[in-house]
Amino acid sequence: MTTVKLAFRNLIGAGIKTWLKVAVLSLAFVVIIGLQGLYEGMSLQASQAMLAADIGGGQYWHEKYDPQNPLDLPDAHGVIPSELDALVGNGAATPILAIQGFVYSAGGFRPVLLKGIDPGQRVLSLPTAVLTGTSAEVPALIGTRMARDAGLKVGDTATVRWRDARGTFDAEEIRIVQVMSTTVQTTDSGQLWLPLDRLQRMARMEKEATWIVLAGDAPLPGRIAGWEFKDTAFLLSDLTEMVRLKRLGGSVAYLLLLFLAMLAIFDTQVLAIFHRRKEIGTLMALGLTRGSVIRLFTMEGAFNAILAALVGAVYGIPLLTYAVRLGLPMPASMDAAGFAIGEKLYPAYSAGLVAGTTALVLAVTTIVSYLPTRRIVKLKPTDALRGRFT
Repeated sequence: MTTVKLAFRNLIGAGIKTWLKVAVLSLAFVVIIGLQGLYEGMSLQASQAMLAADIGGGQYWHEKYDPQNPLDLPDAHGVIPSELDALVGNGAATPILAIQGFVYSAGGFRPVLLKGIDPGQRVLSLPTAVLTGTSAEVPALIGTRMARDAGLKVGDTATVRWRDARGTFDAEEIRIVQVMSTTVQTTDSGQLWLPLDRLQRMARMEKEATWIVLAGDAPLPGRIAGWEFKDTAFLLSDLTEMVRLKRLGGSVAYLLLLFLAMLAIFDTQVLAIFHRRKEIGTLMALGLTRGSVIRLFTMEGAFNAILAALVGAVYGIPLLTYAVRLGLPMPASMDAAGFAIGEKLYPAYSAGLVAGTTALVLAVTTIVSYLPTRRIVKLKPTDALRGRFT
């Protein structure tokens, strides 16, 4: 306990030099926790949006369906398997049929993906209820990105052209019944949502689907011939990889800041041992062992991290709380990169993140503080009293 008090007293007695180190180290604390919270919030916010609007609790894909290979899409459809009939009937699953097509609007053709979905479904958070109706035109639901790119708005009509199961090209008039706002690009960009039964008839694919989305609490029927189950981890793998790469890029900034703080502590320890040679000799002459002297200097360095954590909490907690409450505006480039975040990003900070960061910085600071003290092991008390190092 005496060593701890002495170490703390020496640290405070150093004055401005101590507080400069603490200021830099506290900044490293706040930056590390802040960046990690941003990436955690990015992953959480995007994954929740994708699960709600696109992925659900997992999906059964037709064995020929490959979202990375649109050339296989004309053959990627099949009759909804009987094993899933009960789930579809009680609303625990919803089939989706996807076919490639073109839409004529704003004076030109553009490729689109025609997606058929049950208007009464409750598995995905899409406003599909607007697709009900018996008008001559097929009701269509689009997102804000699709509306902007195609020059469409609610009430507009357009012509869609597609190729049915027999290879025959056909066309139909659609009417935009709603423009939805969603952060998930896979339900918006280049997408036209139509009633499932209407699209099945248009494509001559009665009772067929390309994939079937399960609700989060739906029981899994097991293996189904001709269909492959994709769990949420697989369906979120692209997002997970993008966030991982973002973390790696961001780690350069806080590692550099942490390196500068550790360098300052290391240099300070080296100078302290050199200038306090007589003090070290006096302590050893009074009976303090070399190990105790090493612990004294190591504790002084470690206290820098403890003070930095306290100082960082003073200004970091209000700052990070403000970011969590109001969110951080996101540039348009984030949407173009495919992150389902929206206009604002809300960071997420957990007790584990704060505790882990604090433990990491404290451990690194303690190690860096210990390294220069190894010379004390070879120091003789008589030489130290004369101000000499051997």
